[in-house]
Amino acid sequence: MFQHEQIIMQPVFLLFVAFSFSLAAGYLWGKRQNKKIVLAVFKDLMDVIRPDDQTFTNIGGAIGYHAKLLVKKKGALLSQADATITLLPRHSLLYLPISKIIRKYDRLFITLYLKRPPPEESHLIEEKYSGFRGSKIGNAQRLNREEVKWGKFDFHIYYESMAMRGNFARLMEKNPDPGTIRHIAIVPDQKRIFIFMIPQKGNVARYLDPVYRWLPSIFPKGFEAGRQ
Repeated sequence: MFQHEQIIMQPVFLLFVAFSFSLAAGYLWGKRQNKKIVLAVFKDLMDVIRPDDQTFTNIGGAIGYHAKLLVKKKGALLSQADATITLLPRHSLLYLPISKIIRKYDRLFITLYLKRPPPEESHLIEEKYSGFRGSKIGNAQRLNREEVKWGKFDFHIYYESMAMRGNFARLMEKNPDPGTIRHIAIVPDQKRIFIFMIPQKGNVARYLDPVYRWLPSIFPKGFEAGRQ
């Protein structure tokens, strides 16, 4: 009986060792993958924003990082840009499938602090993303809403005036593919612009830069702001 139990337990023990080894190897691989994404994303942000000073902070182990980019150039559109990236738990092979169902993808939240308030509140938001928790538009009831196609995605434009609608239309016409951008929010009360995008390695600057270059056009002529 004792020998029979040994014969049964040995394969179980080997499976346990193999499983533990897989988890450990997956942990190291996942941490490396997330670090590569973060480094690539923050490099792209630096290339687009061109800050004069920057601070990078780990806020969540292998899945959360924050960047604070200060802009001191005279005549620049903004004084500061904050970026928070939250990543899928690639280091946890057990939780990763669940996270992909719940969260679906990595997320990059960018906040641009403006030196002057923009003319009006407006949003350009992808339809599916608008249904996510935390992506609701507080003043949606008082804004005009229009459904548009941007690339292969369905978007909603929220605007107060036809001038702002025209600004968004020019952005989409000049850049027919939104890429990984899912929400652009212009909020005068806070003197901020919020941008949400999916931080795919190598694609952040590609899709963020056209939006960043477009932003000065939403201000009336005579406002000295732009890319230095």
